[in-house]
Amino acid sequence: MAETTAKTFDLSLVTPEGPAFEGEANMIVVPGAAGEIGVLPRHAPLVAMLKAGETRVRAGGQWTTFATGPGYFKIQRDRAIVLVDGALRAEEIDVDKARSEADDARALLARADAGEPGVDRWVVEQRLKHAENKIAVAGQG
Repeated sequence: MAETTAKTFDLSLVTPEGPAFEGEANMIVVPGAAGEIGVLPRHAPLVAMLKAGETRVRAGGQWTTFATGPGYFKIQRDRAIVLVDGALRAEEIDVDKARSEADDARALLARADAGEPGVDRWVVEQRLKHAENKIAVAGQG
């Protein structure tokens, strides 16, 4: 039986709102909890936790960069699935809006530190991380 060499693999980058990317890819680089994970076709099976960060997809000779939230990554044979809580293409990031979101989150954290009731610190910290991630992925960090 002759072995064929795949040059692409099927990739789904999915958020709760729906797919951010669906199609054939040449490579993906995801922000693993312990560091970046690069995957090419015919990669060994893998399941990994992802942290918020930059996800890069190479498809059709072009790189597309996403600011992604935390989630999970699975690859088996020539099929990869990335499940994250959010994904935004780098070119679609409104840096001024992201900076405003970060400032608002920092102000809320200061109120929580001052003992103000009703502020969910964990939720606010996640908002801040998401805003800072968008700024970094847009190259403005």
